[in-house]
Amino acid sequence: GSMEPAFHRGDLLFLTNFREDPIRAGEIVVFKVEGRDIPIVHRVIKVHEKDNGDIKFLTKGDNNEVDDRGLYKEGQNWLEKKDVVGRARYALLAVMGAYVLLKRES
Repeated sequence: GSMEPAFHRGDLLFLTNFREDPIRAGEIVVFKVEGRDIPIVHRVIKVHEKDNGDIKFLTKGDNNEVDDRGLYKEGQNWLEKKDVVGRARYALLAVMGAYVLLKRES
């Protein structure tokens, strides 16, 4: 998967989402893009903070060669806090997640 070796497809992720905490480069976020059904789990690679406090950020899968701009909705170059579903803290055994995936996809 795009986040190996940090996470593997099928891992169950434990998430937090304290909206007041700033997004930082290097952290792994789960985000939802308009027009896509499934949330994406990727690492924040760049943060852009405006003088008024607004924060925008760019993500990329650890195993991917390019950033995620091609995954965002057309014309969108940055994500915002409103796009974040959660922040990955750690993963649980891939076996359990794989079981959930199999059940969901069958």
